[in-house]
Parts: sequence; structure tokens; C-alpha cells
Amino acid sequence: MLSLEYLSCKRDKYYNKKNSSQTVAAVKYNIMIEYNYPLLRHNSFGLDVVAERFFGYSTDSELKDFLRYEYDPSTRMLHIGGGNNLLFTGDFHGTVLHSSIKYISIESETDDNVFVRVGAGVVFDNFCRQAVECNWGGVENLSLIPSQVGAAAIQNIGAYGAEAKDTIVEVDAIEIATGKRRTFGVEECKYGYRSSIFKTALEGQFVVVSVLFRLDKHPKPNIEYAALRDFFDHDYTPNIEEVRDAVISIRQSKLPDLKRLGNAGSFFKNPYCNRADFERLRRQYDDMPHYDISDNLVKIPAAYLIEKCGLKGKRIGNVGVYDRQPLVIVNYGGATPREIIALADEIRQSVRRKFDIDLMPEVIYV
Repeated sequence: MLSLEYLSCKRDKYYNKKNSSQTVAAVKYNIMIEYNYPLLRHNSFGLDVVAERFFGYSTDSELKDFLRYEYDPSTRMLHIGGGNNLLFTGDFHGTVLHSSIKYISIESETDDNVFVRVGAGVVFDNFCRQAVECNWGGVENLSLIPSQVGAAAIQNIGAYGAEAKDTIVEVDAIEIATGKRRTFGVEECKYGYRSSIFKTALEGQFVVVSVLFRLDKHPKPNIEYAALRDFFDHDYTPNIEEVRDAVISIRQSKLPDLKRLGNAGSFFKNPYCNRADFERLRRQYDDMPHYDISDNLVKIPAAYLIEKCGLKGKRIGNVGVYDRQPLVIVNYGGATPREIIALADEIRQSVRRKFDIDLMPEVIYV
């Protein structure tokens, strides 16, 4: 049951409720902050954790007001999207921010492209669906990735031969310390594999509020990725709607339904190694798949390494390695953060012992 009170009362009144099961909210300057807020629906692992404070906003102005009146640099703060790439290691002692800025609008057009600005709180797959319905190409290969648009731009999500950065023109963000807006061109975002400047040099300094995408009005479907290429008959060229349908079908056949099994999608990044080390490994494992990144750099699927360690389908208590995709750790129900972390550590140790390769989590530990 939610009760509304005002911050004219002593704030200690709310903090003293941290061990209570009741969520309490406080309002000041039209800002509603909720205390002891359950994060169960804000993390795809389905972990029963709470945030000491929670602030959800639906406009830039609301976010700026929060930063002006409530931001405290001495207090821990975390901005989340859909919580699809997070592993809460326990209750969050600090403030969690969540965007509900939801709009999709055409900013400009040329003969070949349409420039679409999307609010950070839009579910990324909803954007993909609308783009395909309008026959705008560029994001169909990213269909069904569980993410919000703001998080997608920070993470540089990718799948089936495409990445978010391929269509991003600029990212609008608000600086936490000053409340000032700044626009980052795609080059300034310093995009890399599941990385950006917002995860490296500027980590924790900006909140993304919108993203400008350049989409193709004369789409050229990308089916170079092996799984997509194999999905279609030889020499058949699909349209982008068919590509989206294929991506969704493939993902659903390999990945667990979030409504049934909590998970964060791919738990680990695909590792890179130099060609000499890869050739050494391939002499021992001649079926090892790989992707050439450069003359001296090779990417190896983490799923292959985990499966070769005999971990596919392994279950320990309430957690396990998904039996259709070993890159995914699942919560069978009632799992604790400690159980997930223990299984992830076991996977990393097994791969390191067998291949001398260190798997790095794609999931962010909080």
C-alpha cells in the first residue's frame, strides 16, 4: 500500500522504514521519490531486491528538477533502463533512477534516409517494430533484444551482424553534476563491442534522454550472419519484415522466455584472442567456430567454450546454465544474487582452466 507524505517532515522518518515491507513516497517540487522500493519488475533476473530510494520520470524537466533539488554527490546513484543487463548483488543502498520518456518522432528526411528521434524510455523492440512497419531499415536485426533505447545506446547492443551504433547519429544526455544538456555525435560516443564512452570515461556522469537514429528508406537487408543466412532458402533475398520475423524466431528458439525464467540474456561477452593462440586452440578443437576481426584478432563464441566445458544445462539449486543456449544463466525461481554470482564464477574458472581464456561478463554487477 502506497502512502504519500511531504518532505517537510524529517527525512529520517523515511530512512527508518528501510526494513519495512511498505513502500513510502515523498513529494517535493512535484518530484515523487519512493523509499524502500521493490525492484522485482525492474530486473530481468527476477531478483527480490529493493532500492533505498527510487525516482521515475517521464520528461527532461522532471529529471532536471530532481538533479537540481535532490541530487547528492555523496549518495550512490544508479540509472536503469529495463534492468535487462544488470545483476543486483543485493539491495541497492542509494537512489535508482528510471526513465519513462517515451516518444518516437521524425526529425528530418532526405531522399534516402529518415532521421528518427526516440525517447530513452521506449522499449527498443517497439522502436524496431515501428521502423519495420514503416519500411525503414537498419534496426531489424536487433529485434527482440530486451532493452530500452537509452540503455541500448549506452551498451551498444548488437546481434545478428548489427549493432546500435550502425544507425545512431547522436545521443542527447543530461549531465548529472550540472543538469545541463549535451549532444554527443556518434564519433564522440566512442563505441566499441558492448561499450561506449558512457561506460568508460564518462561512466556515471550523464543520463541519456533521447537518441537520434538514421534509418534507410530503401532498406538493404543484412543476412550475412550465419544463423540468418541459413534461415532462408539459397539465393532468396528477404525484405526487412521477413528479417525481423526470422530474428525473432531464432531468438525465441534459443533464449528463455523472461516470463518463465529470469535471465539477463547473454551473460558473457564473446572473447577475443590473437591468431597464434587461436590456431593453437584449433589444433586441439578443430570444430571451434570463430570470426575474424582483423589479421591478428579472432573472436570465439563464448557459448562454444562453455558447452565444451560440459556446463550446458547444468543446474545448481535455483540457478542453471540454459539448456538451449549456454551463454545464458537462468533463475529457476527464488534465486539469490549469491547463487548467480557463484555459478558465473564457476563458468569462468572452468573456461580458464580448459582454454586459458578469461570470459568477461556482459552483465553489469550492481
